[in-house]
Amino acid sequence: MRKENEQLRQEQGRLRGERERLREENERLKRQLEEAQRANKRQAAPFSRGQRKANPRPPGRKPGTAYGQHYRKTIPQQVDQVIAVPLPAQCGCGGALKVEKIEPQYQHEVVRKTIWRRFDIAVGRCRRCGRRVQGRDPRQTSDALGAAAVQLGPEALALAVRMNKGLGMPHGDVAAVLQDGFGLRVHRSTICRAVERVARRGQATWHALREAARRSMVNAIDETGWRVEAQLRWLWVAVSEQVTYCDILPGRGFEQAASLLGENYDGWLTHDGWAVYYKFLRAGHQSCMAHLLRRCRDMAAVASASASRFPLQVKALLEKGLALRDRYNQGELSRHGLWTATGRLEAQLDRLLLRPVRDSANRRLKNHLWRERPYLFTFLYCPGLDATNNAAERALRPLVVARKNWGGNRTQKGARAQAILTSILQTAQQQGKKPLEVLIALLVGNDQGKILDLVPRTREIPQDSSPAPPPRKGVACDLRGPSQTEFVLPPESVALYAMPKAVDGARVSVQP
Repeated sequence: MRKENEQLRQEQGRLRGERERLREENERLKRQLEEAQRANKRQAAPFSRGQRKANPRPPGRKPGTAYGQHYRKTIPQQVDQVIAVPLPAQCGCGGALKVEKIEPQYQHEVVRKTIWRRFDIAVGRCRRCGRRVQGRDPRQTSDALGAAAVQLGPEALALAVRMNKGLGMPHGDVAAVLQDGFGLRVHRSTICRAVERVARRGQATWHALREAARRSMVNAIDETGWRVEAQLRWLWVAVSEQVTYCDILPGRGFEQAASLLGENYDGWLTHDGWAVYYKFLRAGHQSCMAHLLRRCRDMAAVASASASRFPLQVKALLEKGLALRDRYNQGELSRHGLWTATGRLEAQLDRLLLRPVRDSANRRLKNHLWRERPYLFTFLYCPGLDATNNAAERALRPLVVARKNWGGNRTQKGARAQAILTSILQTAQQQGKKPLEVLIALLVGNDQGKILDLVPRTREIPQDSSPAPPPRKGVACDLRGPSQTEFVLPPESVALYAMPKAVDGARVSVQP
């Protein structure tokens, strides 16, 4: 009997070891699956959605009355060229033709034409000091004469820079477009030098945009990998309502983030939850809801039926928060009702996070949500604040496309030009200005330190007469936001969470 018991104990120990080995193997395979899924999203063709629908809707407009409103292009007020189109000599059957009426057709065309300009520049000397002086026309891009007297005009250079930095086209492709489309023979090295010249003239505006971003009440911030001289760098963007500021830096730590906004930035930050951003101790934070919703969807898609319950419950609570925001924006909820419903939603999330979970992926999500807990529903306590950092993601998207086309920058000088021109072009688009005209203004200006009118002058704080939320249990924090108002914070958030004034003017009290 004793021998049999010993054998059973040995067998039990062996089975326990086998169970532990299988558990570790299962965790390893889950991690590999998650990594493979993330890597698949980084490929060049991320448009496949897996299994096709059995009966997909037909593409295009619906027939009949379901088509919707019909539109057509406006008939031009002025026509530059009229071309008469006569009838054929005879009908296909051989019979004679008779004209019944003339019907117009309009065509909007590009005229592929280049011109040569010659500037007869007066050169003189001052009778008092003897200094050499020469004239300058607003259409000139340089004062160079002699061997450098033959140059490209501002329209051609601006178009080349726009295609390269705004549309992500390599220098060789830009040169090919100018050659094939306009008959303008340009070497790609000329395009490269033109980019550097425009960037030098835009440096003053670039620095002014950084100061404008630091003055902005709200910024979305994000970063992505970049290559400079085949070495890993990080491309950072900060996007406010009127300004986009971009820089390429050697790391993705707080030092780099602070170089964009300043370490004492005291506005609102929306971001993806990267821990570095929470070192802005005087800023208010909103963690991106879209990132969390996507993570919950991806986890539920690969988890077992029991393990998928937790991410689906989290996803449902986050979607409730977005629904509350929409109801408030549509006037269905008062501000007091919004804050009351938000408190109940937070209590539901707390109860969910207090439940034990066994799945390792669910444990990681739970730990992440505990860290993000004070910053999930800031957009509900501060109506008008975006719940996501989509603004920063949209600013990065064309740069990610450019990275796929030509990989990055070959030199530090090229990286600096990339950051300057990206900031200027995206800010121009943000403000509804034509990027090509902005580049031309940089090229024809004689003042190297000229600051374009893209830079907002002052920090605007919207005013709101609605009441502040009712006082809630918390700890008074003496850190002041832009309005110099004292805020009330919960005990567990004092060290990390310094609340500035709400984006719509109301004071804020957040209870995580």
